[in-house]
Amino acid sequence: MRLSVGTKIVLQSYKHDHSLHRIWEQATVLEDNDEFIIVANKRTKVIESNGRFWYTKEPSVSYFFKNHWYNVIGIIKPTGVSYYCNMSSPTLVDDEAIKYIDYDLDVKVVVDGTISILDRNEYKKHQKIMNYPESICNILENEIEDLQRRIENKEVPFLPGCILRWYDIFLGMRK
Repeated sequence: MRLSVGTKIVLQSYKHDHSLHRIWEQATVLEDNDEFIIVANKRTKVIESNGRFWYTKEPSVSYFFKNHWYNVIGIIKPTGVSYYCNMSSPTLVDDEAIKYIDYDLDVKVVVDGTISILDRNEYKKHQKIMNYPESICNILENEIEDLQRRIENKEVPFLPGCILRWYDIFLGMRK
C-alpha cells in the first residue's frame, strides 16, 4: 500500500508483546517510496499507552524505513536539527496508521553531531520480560551499527539540509 503525498495519517508504535506504546494523532505524508516513508508534523498530540497525552514542542520530519530496523525523527530546533532514532521493526502501513514495534534502544544525535545510545537498561529489561528472540537481538545489534554508519557518513536523512528541505515542502503544503 502506497500513501499519497499530502495524506494525513496516524503513527502507532507497539511493544514486542503487541501492546500499544504510543500514538501520534497526525502526520502529513511527504514521500512514500520503496525504501522509506517521510512524514512531517508540528504541534502534534501524542497519546501514551496509559492515556496521558502531550504535544510535540518542535516541528519534525520523520523517516520510517521499510527494510531497516530503525526510524529517524529529525527535530527542528532554533539552533539546528537534532535526531532521535528508534530501534524498531521495519515500518508497516495499513488503512489505520503507519505502525512499528519499538525495541527500546534509541540513538540521539544532537545539533553538534554528538551521538549517544540511550535506554540500554530498558532494552535489557524488556528483552527478558517480553522474551525477545535471539534472532531479533542480533538484527538490532547489526542495525544499530548500520544506523551509526549512516550518521557518520551523513547519509539520508543525516545529510546536511535534508530535514529542513522536507520541512519547507511540508510548510508549503499547509498554505
